Amino acid sequence: MADLRRIAFLLERAHESTYRVRAFRTAAAALVRRTPDEIAAMVRSGELKRLKGVGEVTARCVAESVAGEEPVYLRRLEAIGSTPLDEATAALRAALKGDCHSHTDASDGGSPLREMVETAQGLGHDYLVITDHSPRLTVANGLSAQRLRAQLEQIAELNAELGTGFRVLTGIEVDINEDGSLDQDPDLLSELDLVVASVHSKLRSPREEMTERMLTAIENPHVDVLGHCTGRMVTGNRKRPESQFDADAVFAACAANGVAVEVNSRPERLDPPKRLLRLAVEAGCLFTIDTDAHAPGQLDWLDNGCGRAAACGVPTDRILNTWPVDQLLTRAR
Repeated sequence: MADLRRIAFLLERAHESTYRVRAFRTAAAALVRRTPDEIAAMVRSGELKRLKGVGEVTARCVAESVAGEEPVYLRRLEAIGSTPLDEATAALRAALKGDCHSHTDASDGGSPLREMVETAQGLGHDYLVITDHSPRLTVANGLSAQRLRAQLEQIAELNAELGTGFRVLTGIEVDINEDGSLDQDPDLLSELDLVVASVHSKLRSPREEMTERMLTAIENPHVDVLGHCTGRMVTGNRKRPESQFDADAVFAACAANGVAVEVNSRPERLDPPKRLLRLAVEAGCLFTIDTDAHAPGQLDWLDNGCGRAAACGVPTDRILNTWPVDQLLTRAR
């Protein structure tokens, strides 16, 4: 049911709890193979409420949809809407052609590849880079080399089906190990369209150790983007401070090696902080503005990053995902 999926999308965009989102996506999945007439009959008979995966709230929404009404739940979410963008932010958002950091249910995302891709298409993207986690991050069900190769085949099949007009790009969010090496087979990394490298462990290491770790990764020829560089969390139950590192040295290395600094749009990250983002601009760095989406509705978080980038004077022509996809692929090493 389209209304159930729209509700789930808006809940994800609003960063609501996973269990609430799951209720609507589960109900939509339970009805996906049923015709409108079958669903209407189930509403009339009361059978809908007894269907596995459909609860009282979702059944009420379906009944309202069947009656030709916009569900009250959906109407309330649509009314909340999003905050209007200022002129600079809106211009930058309009310039973005894709998203370079997203996750599917192959690792710790909540939805399958196809659903993420269809949502990106609906948002007007030209491309979406799939960057599921690497194997070391077991808590996020990181992909082994074998599982990643299987995903590459799945992406190739989906691209063949989509034809021209939209591209699914292959990628990974690869862990930066303590010694600065990357948590995936180098030969496999070389096959990917884009590699985002991030620190996910020992985030409170001494400044010197973290700096050396990041510099080693940035100098790796497979790395295209430095993800959420400070690792901070500013909201929610997992608040944590920024990692300490020599930002001047790290951003100078990014500029020298052509590694883009990610402007992460997740509301609990908003990384890097504005003072560091301005420092990266002064260092001459390239950038990406990414959602780090783990669910379809989160793909609509780009406004967050665009607002921060506009406020810090990030030049549009230095943001990789304002470039056409072929130019992006030519630039990525």
